[in-house]
Amino acid sequence: MNKVVLVTGGTRGIGKSVVETFAKNNYDVVINYINSDEIAYNLKEYIETKYKVKVLLTKADISDEEQVKEMINIIIKTFNKLDCVINNAGIAIDTTFEMKKKENFRRILDVNLIGPFLVSKYAYEHLKKEDNPSIVNVSSTNGIDTIYPESMDYDASKAGLISLTKNLAIEFAPNVRVNSVAPGWVNTDMNKELDKDFIKEENKKILLNRFANPEEIANVIYFLASDSASYINGEIIRVDGGFKA
Repeated sequence: MNKVVLVTGGTRGIGKSVVETFAKNNYDVVINYINSDEIAYNLKEYIETKYKVKVLLTKADISDEEQVKEMINIIIKTFNKLDCVINNAGIAIDTTFEMKKKENFRRILDVNLIGPFLVSKYAYEHLKKEDNPSIVNVSSTNGIDTIYPESMDYDASKAGLISLTKNLAIEFAPNVRVNSVAPGWVNTDMNKELDKDFIKEENKKILLNRFANPEEIANVIYFLASDSASYINGEIIRVDGGFKA
């Protein structure tokens, strides 16, 4: 029987690469998403056809507690198990400080921090029944020391996610491992509108002189969830190409 992984925000960017990485390693995959049914269904068909694994789509807002409960219930009814959770879903609303709004700040915290808390909380009772279960939270170097005032709300949410990771590792020990990946700049849809000159300046700060490809982040996430990382717990792994501000 295949292991089962839940990937939140799994239809694009890092999440999409995570879905494919687990599928190619014979995991059945639950793809959580909130927008664009067509993109989700196309990805499901692609993964099932190429990798011959089962794919379940779950459309849910992870910041909504009732929707999270229902999502976990559907997963268990479908697979009767859950081995791994990748808390990847996240949003950013970058503006000048003067344009920051309480509603947007709160929405970012709801999705990027409260969402992973809710998903982890309701997945835990099922995860702990499996062999080497784990949770991997996708944070950011913005939550550590890569500071941009225009994204202070996003930065705060990712710093909070790092703290949540460490606390959940203690709370869920010894049953479920909880770790976090903190990517730097990644070539995703979220960053495709960045100014070219800004990208050039940021590349100069990165020892590898480029942004990451999503699959490079997905590979680290898969490692942390795998048996190869069975003695890694409560850790934050930077994946930033050697960023030196």
